[in-house]
Amino acid sequence: MARKSALVVDDSKSARVILSRMLEKYDIEVDMAESAEQAIEYLNANRPDAIFMDHLMPGMDGLQAVQAIKSNPKTATIPIMMYTSQEGELYVGQARALGAMGVLPKQVRPVDVSKVLYELHLLPDRRETAEPALTPVELDASGTLSALPSVANIADAKSASPDWGRRIEGSLREQSAELRRFVVASLDGLATRIVNDLREAPVVAVPEATIPPTAPRARIWPWVTSLLVVLCIAAGCAVLWSLTREELARTRAQLAALDAANADLKRSGEELSSTVKDLTAALAASTATLSATAPAVVLPTRVEPVPFGEIPFDRGRLDALRDFVAKLQAQGFHGAVKITSAAGLFCLAGNSLDGFVPAAAALPASKCDLVGNPFDDSLSAQQRQSVDFANLISSIRQRTAGAITVVIENAGSTRPSVPYPQRSDSLTAGEWNRAAAYNNRVEFAAEAATP
Repeated sequence: MARKSALVVDDSKSARVILSRMLEKYDIEVDMAESAEQAIEYLNANRPDAIFMDHLMPGMDGLQAVQAIKSNPKTATIPIMMYTSQEGELYVGQARALGAMGVLPKQVRPVDVSKVLYELHLLPDRRETAEPALTPVELDASGTLSALPSVANIADAKSASPDWGRRIEGSLREQSAELRRFVVASLDGLATRIVNDLREAPVVAVPEATIPPTAPRARIWPWVTSLLVVLCIAAGCAVLWSLTREELARTRAQLAALDAANADLKRSGEELSSTVKDLTAALAASTATLSATAPAVVLPTRVEPVPFGEIPFDRGRLDALRDFVAKLQAQGFHGAVKITSAAGLFCLAGNSLDGFVPAAAALPASKCDLVGNPFDDSLSAQQRQSVDFANLISSIRQRTAGAITVVIENAGSTRPSVPYPQRSDSLTAGEWNRAAAYNNRVEFAAEAATP
């Protein structure tokens, strides 16, 4: 079986070495990278079975690296585990939202590493899947023993039952196997102690003349010991058989009750489906009538530019939202205010370590280091709005008693409002960035509620 491999990404050499030694104890081949950029370059030519990613690193941080890896189809399927001192449900939720499987603390214990390796499927599954060695039996009408149906046969007979039936049977199988192993281990331990006690008993040398005639009867004790062991094993098997039979009877009763409940649910589902169809037809007819008779209503819209490097929902957009909602409230508006942020693709100079800034206006557009908006791409949903903006949204719903709600959407760079100029040798960065500045915007639109 081929060895599993892992990539450890951390700017701290000591942290990389500690985690690498823990992983190597499980026969996992470990490669290391001291930055997110070096890890992405490594992934261009290598495919590890898992990645352990630190959060706070110079340049691109761990969350940005996770987003870049998951956005690349060639590396999106590699499982990533964050390896950081960050804690809290908010951070864990943010890491999982970007594609990480979970968070492993920096003060890691060997048991934590073992658990994570099983979750990442880097270690084989330890659970036993063998079928029970003993087959339950019962007496038929003639007094002879007949084998009871196994749990697996019940599962085949109930193939139409839902998934919970198989889960119950699987749980019973595991419990029976554990009980059997416990009984056998206990009996083996008892037999071993008895044999050891007999072997360790002191042997006293007695002259042949003093040995009584009945001394040969001492040889019967090994047979008595063996008989006791056999009786104990038989008693354990009887207890196991009794418990298995009771569990099987309970399982049959539960499956019968679940089948009856399933039939009731199926009938209820059919009745509900019929009701939904009738309501859908009535709603469609009402909508058509209202559309034909309702007058056209022109709702206001507003566009606010966003300077490069600013989060969309903050500063000037805060005042614009407050003014926009005040006008709607004065008109007695009922509905939703849809706020859409769009990103412009700027001609930038710089690099991923030192950051990017808009290129000089006179620079030819063909010499831009990057055409895009890495700042906007790096923002999560929570980072796109300031605390004041989020508080304003909450107060709008309360102040209008639910008449006006606010919906936020991110359109990215897919819907430019101004077309970008055609690329040519004479095109400058200033001309290109003017169009990008128009497209880097926030749009406010009102959508009236349907009567």
